[in-house]
Amino acid sequence: MKQVFSLSLVLFALQIQAQNFYDLNSIQTIEITFAQSNWDQILDAQANGNEDYTMAESVTINGTVMDSVGVKFKGNSTYNANQAKNPFHIELDTYKDHEYDGYTDIKLSNVAKDPSFLREVLSYQILRKYMHAPLSNYANVYVNGTLIGLYSNSESITRKFVDSRFGSKNNTFVKCNPPAGAGPGSNDYPSLEYLGNDSTAYYDAYELKSDEGWDELIELCNGLENDIANIEEILDVDRSLWMLAWNNVLVNLDSYIGGFKQNYYLYRDDNGRFNPIVWDLNESFGRFSMTGAGNLQNTTAKQQMSHLLHENDDGFPLIQKLLSVPMYKRMYLAHYKTILLENFDNDSYHDTGLIFQELIDASVQADNNKFFTYNNFRDNLESDVNAGGGPGGGNTPGITNLMDGRNDYLLGLSDFIQTEPSINAIEFSPAPVLNETFTVTVAVEDGSRVYFSYRSDTEDPFVKYEMFDDGANNDGGANDGVFGFSLTVQSTITEYYIYAENDNAGKFSPVRAEHEFHILNATTGIVTMGDLVINEFMASNDAFIADQDGEFEDWIELYNNGTETIDLEGYALNDENDQTNAWTFPAGTSIGPDEYIIVWADNDEDQDGLHASFKLSGDGEIILLWDAAGTLIDEISYGEQESDISFGRFPNGTGSFQTMSPTFNEENIGAVGTSGPLESSINLSVFPNPTQSSFAVVIDNLSGKEQQVQVFNLQGVLMYDGVFLEKTLIDIKAWASGMYVVSVAGENMRLVKL
Repeated sequence: MKQVFSLSLVLFALQIQAQNFYDLNSIQTIEITFAQSNWDQILDAQANGNEDYTMAESVTINGTVMDSVGVKFKGNSTYNANQAKNPFHIELDTYKDHEYDGYTDIKLSNVAKDPSFLREVLSYQILRKYMHAPLSNYANVYVNGTLIGLYSNSESITRKFVDSRFGSKNNTFVKCNPPAGAGPGSNDYPSLEYLGNDSTAYYDAYELKSDEGWDELIELCNGLENDIANIEEILDVDRSLWMLAWNNVLVNLDSYIGGFKQNYYLYRDDNGRFNPIVWDLNESFGRFSMTGAGNLQNTTAKQQMSHLLHENDDGFPLIQKLLSVPMYKRMYLAHYKTILLENFDNDSYHDTGLIFQELIDASVQADNNKFFTYNNFRDNLESDVNAGGGPGGGNTPGITNLMDGRNDYLLGLSDFIQTEPSINAIEFSPAPVLNETFTVTVAVEDGSRVYFSYRSDTEDPFVKYEMFDDGANNDGGANDGVFGFSLTVQSTITEYYIYAENDNAGKFSPVRAEHEFHILNATTGIVTMGDLVINEFMASNDAFIADQDGEFEDWIELYNNGTETIDLEGYALNDENDQTNAWTFPAGTSIGPDEYIIVWADNDEDQDGLHASFKLSGDGEIILLWDAAGTLIDEISYGEQESDISFGRFPNGTGSFQTMSPTFNEENIGAVGTSGPLESSINLSVFPNPTQSSFAVVIDNLSGKEQQVQVFNLQGVLMYDGVFLEKTLIDIKAWASGMYVVSVAGENMRLVKL
């Protein structure tokens, strides 16, 4: 049996991430070398209508050199041949098969319109909580040995992007920006208005990134206009509501909700639904002023911009048509309020902004080509900045000046002070078994309608069923506040969420649904207590634990729940539903009662030990286990995984699969995030991580009570002990390098690296 670590890591949340190209805690170094000294003139000439790349002699990223790389300028309003700092698009594989950290397309924005240098990176950091969105951080860019300046470095929305998020890349893919650029002199905006069935009517407003798809785009526009009752068949409505709510909260008007109705992509997944993807956030937090119904002339007007902007404007059908459906409107308001409470009402966005500001301070000072002064940079997180000419001219709202006022204004509106449902105990009876019917019950206060939405695979749409409080659905007595629904599942893992509403407000559990969800585990009906089970696995092992050859490979842990030793000869594992190609355990392999066994999923059978013939995908797939007779005895399907975080059963050996603090070859002792059906009242963030001298501890503390915060080293020695309500800064300059555990209330935990 394992020895339990003295810190009682019950909800230990590992947050150390491998240093990668979009690591938020570090600034990338990108060095471009051209053979030509007049490289700027060459790229300017190429920018005038020529889409070709210029070959750089080399591009070096964080010391990794790649020769013969394609480079060009990008951007519309932020590019100018007369300025020294223009935005770049680097394509590593234009001429040779290069990649860096799995990426080939690099988009570097020159921060021409943002004195704070924060808007793009901070906005994406918030957006990724609620929908798929690009990764984004910072990079210092050099050309021919000369520092050009500090850039924001945001993931390109490509086929690789959609494949990693939606599981396919060859379907209809639309860039919703006018190919010739948007501007006040044009009316060709990607508004999703239905213009008839002639595809040529759409050519000036949209750019098709797939080989075909105009008919599918027209089908979407027609559906919004004429068949809103069936819109969920062709549009991910929930993701669209998140996008609309997020754009509005952050006054991101250079978007679908603003004057040009642009800066988003649409990708049609394998289920036939279009998924919106937000991009180009350099003018979020009120930098852009055109709403399409006039201009917001000052910060006060932006603070008080309507949360229902364009609700009755048929020129914005994605807003007008969706919000015309009462349930969709209540869902939109629920998402809207979640964004406010999780980021702005608790001031966590400001704390994150301060951390980013500290990270890039020296680089901003060193940037001699920046479009604003260093004092502008220091001031604009909080205060409005008025700049002169150039692309960043005019008034730029202070981010906190805008958002603190906006948060206070919005949360005082009637739509956000209505009594909302409270979703309490979620229970399953009897314990879920594959292909057998069981009952889901949910205790809800102040809710008149409750819905259970579920799916068997992360890439499938959720299927929604209404639950009832009528005494006829195994829900107890009628009108007792307990809603019931009978369900039969065809997968051992089911993702689900609850939505409840009354006539005035809606509520989700978890609150970030559908982007986040609860997980229901069903036994197969074949595996009984005492059988072998898949107990834990890690599909993205960047730096957690190495195999016997020092390689960080994915791994699968099996556990024997029973009292007898199991001979594993002939047992098989695979990551696809095909036993004929499965990896089998060699003769002489066995597992005793209450024992664990590790299989490295690295597709390297030549190594000593148990090394399977397949690798695990961090983007999600399936793991299956067969016995020697060919009977499937366990399986787990999973979604996208975080690096160095495992997925395992809790309680150990028998429980549902949850995101875990890794317990390699040992008893599972806790989970990351929610420990049960309801979300925790405390959410802990630690920045920067890794760190050198100090780190901030920020609590999204919905309990309203001061919390005890402790920091231990890995030997269990208490290094810090304090009590606070929301945030503090811990000085660790005198501490030794290594790993430290940050604990709030002895439960929510993070690992920080010094």
